[in-house]
Amino acid sequence: MSKTVVVGLSGGVDSSVAAYLLKQQGYNVVGLFMLNWEETDENNNCTAEADFEDVKRVAAKIGIPYYTVNYAKEYKERVFQYLLDEYAQGYTPNPDVLCNREIKFGPFLEHALELGADYIATGHYCKRVDKNGKVYLYKSFDKNKDQTYFLNQLNQEQLGKTLFPLADIDKTEVRKIAKKLGFSTAEKKDSTGICFIGERNFKNFLKNYLPAKKGNIVDLNGNKVGEHDGVMYYTIGQRRGLNLGGKAGHEGRWFVVKKDVKTNTLYVSDGDDSELYSSGIIGTNFNWIADVPTKDFDCFVKLRYRQPDQQTHVHIIDEHTIELKFAEPQKAVTIGQFAVLYAEDGMCYGGGRINELVKN
Repeated sequence: MSKTVVVGLSGGVDSSVAAYLLKQQGYNVVGLFMLNWEETDENNNCTAEADFEDVKRVAAKIGIPYYTVNYAKEYKERVFQYLLDEYAQGYTPNPDVLCNREIKFGPFLEHALELGADYIATGHYCKRVDKNGKVYLYKSFDKNKDQTYFLNQLNQEQLGKTLFPLADIDKTEVRKIAKKLGFSTAEKKDSTGICFIGERNFKNFLKNYLPAKKGNIVDLNGNKVGEHDGVMYYTIGQRRGLNLGGKAGHEGRWFVVKKDVKTNTLYVSDGDDSELYSSGIIGTNFNWIADVPTKDFDCFVKLRYRQPDQQTHVHIIDEHTIELKFAEPQKAVTIGQFAVLYAEDGMCYGGGRINELVKN
């Protein structure tokens, strides 16, 4: 009897092709569409409705049943509230990481298992490798699309119940397959922005939940050079949207170097970027995907999704706390983001929240 896989169908091309490939491999495939955000965007559009229409079309083409589940309450409590709390404290969270841990591999996985599924599957670009009685997470064949960074919080139980059909193919091939099959998602652009909320004017979006509080923008000498709308709306290293064009200093464009939530002050520089560099970080709530190391070691780290791997030394403070010492100082490292560790062969050790910056 063939095993049952519940595929998280998002209405995008990746999950569409993932479902098709599993059906071709002989699995009994069921599609499940998650409704996690019920509010409309700035143009009063509910993107979930259009996505669900694509799910229906794709499921009909493949010949699989599909259902919808509503996790809007769980999403607001577990992901969105966390995002607001972090921004309110002046940090820059990564909701996509939390969304995976708390929704896609949380209630979604539980629901699939209740339905009698043997596995769940997603359209993520990453690879599952089983060895020595454990499940390991590796980078996908398509290094440009690899999404292991966003899956750094998964545990053995979650990974052990998950299949990643796109592990060994690239995005170009995925679109070719979708086009050949006549999927309505074949040319659909990749989703961007916040997980399940989508692309927004982020500042305007946040204002609906975190009231703006104007304050001073000052340079590194303490001179006031302008006013901001609220420190939580800005990120370290940001150059755009500061509205300091007419006040440009002698060095060049202004950029954010520091935020002080207590005094509601935004610090900027127009030339000296030494404040942006960190020699290391303290990472907390670290999640080891498979093996928990007992001694210090060297590996690679990503401090944000699109960053090339950087060499680092890992000092183990305790099971869930690490100190990283970078081989080269790193620019614009941001508290609230995740530091994700990798072996040279592409294995993802896991990741933790960047909790503190270490400066030379």
